[in-house]
Amino acid sequence: MTDNIKTFGVIGAGQMGNGIAQVAATSGLNVIMNDISEAFVEKGLANITKLLTRGVDKGRMSAEEKDAVLGRIRTSVNIGDMAEADFVVEAATENETLKFKIFKDLDEACAAPVILASNTSSIPIGRIAAQTSRPDKVIGMHFMNPVPVMRLVEVIRGLATEEETFKTTWDLAGKFGKTPAEANDYPGFIANRILLPMINEAVYCLYHGVGKAEDIDTVMKLGMNHPMGPLALADLIGLDTCLAIMETLYNGFKDSKYRPCPLLRKYVEAGWLGRKTGRGFYEYQ
Repeated sequence: MTDNIKTFGVIGAGQMGNGIAQVAATSGLNVIMNDISEAFVEKGLANITKLLTRGVDKGRMSAEEKDAVLGRIRTSVNIGDMAEADFVVEAATENETLKFKIFKDLDEACAAPVILASNTSSIPIGRIAAQTSRPDKVIGMHFMNPVPVMRLVEVIRGLATEEETFKTTWDLAGKFGKTPAEANDYPGFIANRILLPMINEAVYCLYHGVGKAEDIDTVMKLGMNHPMGPLALADLIGLDTCLAIMETLYNGFKDSKYRPCPLLRKYVEAGWLGRKTGRGFYEYQ
């Protein structure tokens, strides 16, 4: 069901967006990677180039293959360019108001049969779909970070998502070399409904002085066999994104177990967002 998808649109050229663009182009699709400024799309393209060059250096692909992948990606700062896309994934900041605006604009720009997917980490797909005139063609396609490495894609149906939309998205994840898993449309879906409360509890442990950041992460890595400690993982995700997801869970379920830790909010308000700002629970060069 993916044979008619030749051009793949990505809204957002940040960490998630450029990763999605890379895997789509690697699978053979032409890609339009869009963001709000030339600086953002050029930075995203530079990151893709760096990762592909590393792949060449490690013998995972040839220089010709790298050039072919890059040749299939073009950048855009005009959302109207998505009129050329056969399938679009939105990978903008985890902000409901922003995503609603993007989907309204995509609904106007894209042809009626085009599926509009969101890489949202937690916002219910039904709420996003309601911003469009095609809720049957809106779906969640939640990639994991870092996208080129992580194999999982959560595929989330909204209440109105039609079966053909689901099947096409499921098959497209497979075309990208990913393993899809189906999740129902609740705040946080499966991955972040489980992961973020764990991260939030780790922040509470730090907040209450149960242990230092390094010790909390060491316990989870060596005691629970996690590849990365929860606080280091939060820094990788972005503490602003972690806070946004926890707020979505808390507002969606009205359950105190999802209340964001005050220390998490304090770090975000201070601009300590993790790796992307050079400081979070750890400091980075």
